Amino acid sequence: MNILLTSAGRRSYLVKYFKEAIEPLAGKLHVSNSTELCSSFKFADHTLVSPQIYDKEYIQVILSYCRKHKITLVIPLFDIDLLVLSRNKRVFLKNGITVLVSNAQIIELCNDKWLTYNFLTKNGFDTPKSYIEISLLKSDLDRNLIHYPLILKPRWGMGSIGVYRADNMEELLFFNKYIQKQINECYLKYESSLTPDNRVIFQKMIAGEEYGLDIINDLNTNYSGTFVKRKIAMRSGETDISELITNHRELEEIGKAISAKLKHIGNLDVDILVEDNKFKVLEFNARFGGGYPFTHAAGVNLPKAIIDWLQKNQTDHLKIKTANRIQFKSIEII
Repeated sequence: MNILLTSAGRRSYLVKYFKEAIEPLAGKLHVSNSTELCSSFKFADHTLVSPQIYDKEYIQVILSYCRKHKITLVIPLFDIDLLVLSRNKRVFLKNGITVLVSNAQIIELCNDKWLTYNFLTKNGFDTPKSYIEISLLKSDLDRNLIHYPLILKPRWGMGSIGVYRADNMEELLFFNKYIQKQINECYLKYESSLTPDNRVIFQKMIAGEEYGLDIINDLNTNYSGTFVKRKIAMRSGETDISELITNHRELEEIGKAISAKLKHIGNLDVDILVEDNKFKVLEFNARFGGGYPFTHAAGVNLPKAIIDWLQKNQTDHLKIKTANRIQFKSIEII
């Protein structure tokens, strides 16, 4: 079995996890990225410098590479890549290649923070009050229905790009314009073009403790478990220090309920904030998130589980072995 991780970038830890998982099958781990200057290339068996994700040749290049190297499983690791590959799953499947990604409608819901907000409110999940129409936000501020501070961020954002706090109207108007400029100058412009009139989301700021969930479904969207992590420190939008917590029934039930409503495939990385002892669901990432290594370090091995599922087998690789201890990400020089 040969596997291709696309848009792998600096996620060298995932390369190591999947290489270890396919080693008993004599498989090879392939990695693609739009530049060879990335750490993941240093650990893969084979590498591909691909076109940019929104290049018209991108899908054909990836598909041709998969055919040539007998790839059976493709796993996208970057939000923009998720949407492009989800729209082309059938093309790969016709060639005997599985793309581990949810359908395009689910990916759009996860990538678009406004659709995420509507999904959460419609299905009864607690979530911070949000707006995309600045006129409605101004009206609610005037009527004291919402108060500063507010968080502004790109509607189709990822990581910590363009995330700002506004404490008054002057700051809100400034950051709204500034975020638009930032969107135009980076890869966020591609997905943001899907909603050109409303590219910024305004959200009530929650200053409480933060948790991350790995909500895992199998390849047929069946629920397989929720793993809860208390976030202790963040860096550039990713978890830097964390503690995996067992038997957190309330958050595990929230994870199970999200799984049942969303019906995603594989891992769903979910951010949770606490306000007045209530859990507020914030955002979804329909992929391996930056907090997954903490779950993996606790004994859960999703790469091995995915391979079991692909071979139509049951898996016993989703069990916690060590928990309730603080863990740290480290910087590795290679």
